[in-house]
Amino acid sequence: MITRKILSPALFALALTVAATPAFAQSVRVLGEHNAWSAYATSESAGQICFVLSRPSATEPVPAGFTQGYFYITHRPAQNIRSEINLVAGYEFAPESVATLSVGSQSFDLFTEGDSAWLADPSQTASAVAAIRAGSTMSVSGTALSGQTVRQSFSLSGATAATRAIDAAC
Repeated sequence: MITRKILSPALFALALTVAATPAFAQSVRVLGEHNAWSAYATSESAGQICFVLSRPSATEPVPAGFTQGYFYITHRPAQNIRSEINLVAGYEFAPESVATLSVGSQSFDLFTEGDSAWLADPSQTASAVAAIRAGSTMSVSGTALSGQTVRQSFSLSGATAATRAIDAAC
């Protein structure tokens, strides 16, 4: 089984509330808002972390218990992690299911666990990020606990500028 470090709950909460609460602005720095994508930098005990995030423009069908989905690309220089792709779907995936990230004619398998997914083959990271930077839309299709196939669509408007912002910061 592949084990991945999930974006810490504290970092996730900070990213979602950074604009709303001035105290959080001291912990998480907004690097830029780029259309459908936002870029951030912060520090944890493990070192500096830079990440971009986007929300799906559509989730169809909406699964039972759906909250909100987020797609991340994260740099953790102290851990030698660059451009880690992570989806927090906002719903629970079926156990041991594989989700699919599609950008244009390219597709990438995603390993799932709980409500999260990562590239199944990390050696495809550069290709996936290049496709995201060059594309206009992407989707992630996964199987929910109920067995239904859920498709989340994302605009890639601003993805290139946002990823360049974290490249420069980390």
